[in-house]
Parts: sequence; structure tokens; C-alpha cells
Amino acid sequence: MPSAAKSAVAPLYLLACLVLGGSAQGVLQNMLLQLAGLGIIAWAAASTADEPLPKGARALLLILLAGLAVVLLQLVPLPPSLWSTGVRARIADGYPILDQPVPWLSTSLTPYATFDTLLAVIPPLAMICAILRLGAFRASWLAAALLAGVMASVMLGSLQVAASGPNSPWYLYERTNRGVAVGFFANANHMADLLVVALPFVAALAAAGRSRNIQRYSSLIAILGGATVLILVGISLNHSLAGYALALPAIAGSVLIFAPASRNLRVPLAVVAGLGMLAAVVVLASTSIGSSRVGQDASSSVQSREEILKTTAKAISETMPLGSGLGSFRQVYRLYESPDRVTPEYVIHAHNDYAELVLELGVLGAVLIAAFIAWWLAAARGGWRTGGGGPFVRAASIGSAVVLLHSLVDFPLRTAAISATFAMCLALLIDRRPAERRDPNDLRPTRHLVVN
Repeated sequence: MPSAAKSAVAPLYLLACLVLGGSAQGVLQNMLLQLAGLGIIAWAAASTADEPLPKGARALLLILLAGLAVVLLQLVPLPPSLWSTGVRARIADGYPILDQPVPWLSTSLTPYATFDTLLAVIPPLAMICAILRLGAFRASWLAAALLAGVMASVMLGSLQVAASGPNSPWYLYERTNRGVAVGFFANANHMADLLVVALPFVAALAAAGRSRNIQRYSSLIAILGGATVLILVGISLNHSLAGYALALPAIAGSVLIFAPASRNLRVPLAVVAGLGMLAAVVVLASTSIGSSRVGQDASSSVQSREEILKTTAKAISETMPLGSGLGSFRQVYRLYESPDRVTPEYVIHAHNDYAELVLELGVLGAVLIAAFIAWWLAAARGGWRTGGGGPFVRAASIGSAVVLLHSLVDFPLRTAAISATFAMCLALLIDRRPAERRDPNDLRPTRHLVVN
């Protein structure tokens, strides 16, 4: 395959995920993305690498493979003596009532939901394989594909707001946040994540284009300036508190990418970006689910984050150490809800992806989260060292940080669009510079006598 055509694989797949993968409600669209993703994964498995994977890539793939192994083990039937504790004891107690022996059952309380959720991992895994294993990308093309998807989503969101109403034809999904711009998504917060993640990649394209001649660079800056304005308009039309709160630190980080390497400028901007992200999480955690107003009382709402986390923590304590099974949160959470607090609206996620994964994957899930965060911190830190990563690596660190922080108070990774974008960021964080090779003869200086 020609080099240019191969380099377009990952960008085109990313664009497809952004357009088709905005909600789990799009069953056919997600099936197409998963089938295409399986093709990319199979291609990566069958191809021969021209050079060994970088150390960071091997560590990331090892963590991902360990996660897949944990989930597959949850589908293996186990004897009752190993799994009938905590909430599983309720299941085991039901069989004697039916005058039946307790059978071997899988660790997952919802094995079909576990398998279904496992399919959702295909798009991000395919993106990582396309970039790390196949090298089917160019960083600038990935950024361009991201911006193309974002601009198309903003334009669709503008139509949604302009023709707002219960029967507006511009909303793609039946269950969605009507009255605001959601673009190709169903959830306004997910659209906000994409908009904020795109900001540092605009700065990366501008920084990478400095090597062009003045005419071409001026044209590039004009285009990127228009894209930035469009993204900011999209954030304003989206009305998501997550978008407002996360945009400010993301903008500060984006300036760091484009700004000159001056310590007097970089240190204050880095402090502003760090404090801004911390403040964003605090603000989001202090609001009720679905609220767009800072300071709304969350403690009085049955769907407050505090209420959900308390109930989730109780469920975690009774499903340890094995976990309840990937994708089982909705069913397990209902077992621990207080009957007097139940309303017609029901909780489908913990609004904290870390807590939800610990509930579903148990102790091994907590270990995997810790290993991944350690890997991410090391990779992001390496990208910001002097002479370390380029502008796209730094943009990837900011984009992935936005998603990781938002995951503390929401579930942004539950769509193919955001999970594929996040996977792209992780793959770009890998340091691809060849290791410095030193000649053994250079380890000790040669001493000799010169005679004229």
C-alpha cells in the first residue's frame, strides 16, 4: 500500500468514529465501526513490524492486554465456593428455594452485558493498533481529522439550536439533550469533551507549521483562527458546564504549546492550567447530574454525584475482590438503592468511571487503573521535557488529561467517538525517537601519543 494511503487509515477511522460513534443508541453505526476496527486489529496482528515497538508502547499494550484478560476471566464459570460471597450469596440462596444445586457461574453477574461492553473496546483498540503497530498515520493528519469532525459537529449543533423543539429533525438520537448543541452526540457533556480536546491540537498544528514559508503559514494561521472561533462558538451553544470549566485550563495549556520557550511565560501558564483543571473538577463535583449552573445544590438530588458514589461504594464493598463484571453497573446499582429515594429516573453510570471500573473489575481493576495512571504520568511528563515531545505529543497530553479529569465526575469514554479520540492521544504520547546508540569504544577516551 502506498505510504500516503496507509497514513490515511488512522485519520479516516478517527473521523468515522467522530461522525458515527456519538452514542450507544446508534447500534448499526457502532457495529460498522466495530467491524472496521476488527479489520484494523487483524491487519495489525498479521503484519510484520519494520522496527520494534518503543518501550512506552509495549508498556501500554501490556496494560491493555492485562485488562482484556481480566474481563475474559470474568466470563469463565467458577465453583460456588469461589464466587458465592457478598451480593453473590443472594444468588446462591435462591437455588435451594427452587430445590436445585448451586451451579458453576461466571464471575460476572451479567455475562451478556460484559461481552457487549467488551465489543465497545474495539474502536479505541483499533486506533492504538493503527498508530503504534501499523504506523498508519501522520500526526498532522490526525489533528486535521479531529478538527474536521469537530467543525462538522459544531455546524450540525448550530442547526439543532436554530431549529430547537421537541420534534427538531437535526437531533440524531431519540434520547438526547434537546435545546442545546450536541452535534453527532446524544449527550451534551460528550460533545463538550470533544470541543475542549480539539483546542490543544489547533495550537499543535500552528506550532508545527512554523517551518512553512510566510505565505503558507499565514494562510494556516487564518484557517486555524477560524477553527478556534468555531470551537468556542460550539462551546457556547453546547451549554455544558464541563465545557466551560475545562476549556479555560485547556486554553492555557494550548498557549504553552504555541508560546516561545520562555520560562517567564511557561511557568505561570503551567500553574494556571494546573489550578484550572483542579478547579474544574471541584466545580463539576459540586453540581447535580445534568446541571449547568455552578453551585446548584447536589445533596438534595437523588441523582447527585455524592449520593451515587455512596451507593457505589457500598456495592464495591460487597463485590470485592472479584468485582461484579464489566458492564454490570446498572443492574448491580439497583440492588443497593434506597427504596424511598427511587424515582422514575434511574442511574445508568456512576458518574465516576474509576469507581465504576473498580466495582465491575474488583481488585484487579484498581491495580490496572493505578498502572495506567503511572504510565500516563510518565509519558505526559516526558512529552513536556525540553527536547522531549513535539507539539502533537503535548497536545495529546492535554487532550487525554481533559478526558481523565472529566472521568472523575462523568463517563466520557462510553462512546466510540471519545474513546477513539482518547486512544489517539495515548498513542501520540509514545516517544518514537530512536534510542541513542553509543559506540563501546567511546565509553573510554583513547589515549595516544602523537610523534611529529
